Amino acid sequence: MPPSRLPPELQGTTKTQVKSHCLQPEETELEPRARPAAETRSKEAGPLFSKGCVFRGNMSEGVGTFRMVPEEEQELRAQLEKLTTKDHGPVFGLCSQLPRHTLQKAKDELNERAETREEVVRKLQELVQTQAASGEELALAVAERVQGRDSAFFLRFIRARKFDVGRAYELLKGYVHLRLQYPELFNSVSLEAIRCTIEAGYPGVLSSRDKYGRVVLLFKIENWQCDEITFDEILQAYCFILEKLLENEETQINGFCIIENFQGFTMQQAASLRPADLRKMVDMLQDSFPARFKAVHFIHQPWYFTTTYNMVKPFLKSKLLQRVFVHGDDLSGFFQDIDKNILPADFGGTLPPYDGKVAAEQLFGPRAQAENTAL
Repeated sequence: MPPSRLPPELQGTTKTQVKSHCLQPEETELEPRARPAAETRSKEAGPLFSKGCVFRGNMSEGVGTFRMVPEEEQELRAQLEKLTTKDHGPVFGLCSQLPRHTLQKAKDELNERAETREEVVRKLQELVQTQAASGEELALAVAERVQGRDSAFFLRFIRARKFDVGRAYELLKGYVHLRLQYPELFNSVSLEAIRCTIEAGYPGVLSSRDKYGRVVLLFKIENWQCDEITFDEILQAYCFILEKLLENEETQINGFCIIENFQGFTMQQAASLRPADLRKMVDMLQDSFPARFKAVHFIHQPWYFTTTYNMVKPFLKSKLLQRVFVHGDDLSGFFQDIDKNILPADFGGTLPPYDGKVAAEQLFGPRAQAENTAL
């Protein structure tokens, strides 16, 4: 191959070196949103490069980060950059078939490969048993909790930790630890009480995914009376919703977005929020569910909201903290992330005001007498 047909950083190499450099199976990965600028079609590369494939990597640095990418993958990645709410499956119920662009997202962001999925699940199951053999109390509790669980259950944790078995096991420990640390959120919980809390909108769940495929959870604090619906009852509803919606594979991959509307937040409500309750909420969101929390938006918060937020911030890890956005009354940035056409009017959208009975009907089915049960 003439040197002039190679990228500048490869000129002067031998044909064998070029093959070694360009045809490595998986080298450095770029973030999905950085890829389009870093992927250049090779039109004149010669016989070493298959038609319909691309160079992938940082062309300017020339540090050996190229690999061959099929044109189909390129098309799916391009599609990921311009999705709408109509490109995703339903929020409620199981996912009958993952969209092709979602499978590509799982491959790019979560390192998921169909050919290794079963093997990774098996490794996590084996790690659970190996750790339990040590006799450590939490490890034994994990083994007991997952007994009888199918592969789909383990896969949730593996996806949430990007197919890293060790990290998936740590998340599984966090999942069990939350239930041991806060039994009041899980034991002897009334499904009828949870349904009533969800019907009241604490929290809400949109029936449509956002353009990124995320499930959107809503919370409007204005009419919340803590003597009628306690903070623990709200957290019980959150845990039930997360557990239920995470059965959907599309939700496992795309994650959640939370919108907190603090319009009408009173000083009396602020005074009723104890640091211990806020810490419990953070523990629920952080390293305790196999869920990807991609964004938390606060809107219309009053000036004294800062006091409440400052109680929460020390508990947040940097990754989640970077995904918290406090907008106030300027919602221009908020609407760049969330389309108005999926939002109810009381959250700045074009749809009718939120009705929690719709989500409750989807989660529980038609009204019937609920039984007491442990989640």
